[in-house]
Amino acid sequence: MGTVKRADLARILSSELGCSKALARPAVDTAFEALIGAISQGNRVEIRGFGAWTVKETNARPDARNPKTGERVFVPARRKVAFKSGKILKEALSRSPASEEILDQG
Repeated sequence: MGTVKRADLARILSSELGCSKALARPAVDTAFEALIGAISQGNRVEIRGFGAWTVKETNARPDARNPKTGERVFVPARRKVAFKSGKILKEALSRSPASEEILDQG
């Protein structure tokens, strides 16, 4: 199991669309910038079948403990991103990895 990077996604996109990598790379970057922008504004982002990202607020924890030292520390409230997979992604994950060769195209 490896890591798929932006360059890999651009390569796959250029291969699927028959365009150059120089054109595919900005398309991948723009898609991620749009996702980051929408999520950071607190919007829910959904890609049908793939999944949805939502922003969740965490409560402050005034009496948390540092597990290493045991010292009491204050953990402020913050926002975090939660991802819930969609139906198509769940089905793909339930199949055996050997039958999935979508990203092994090059």
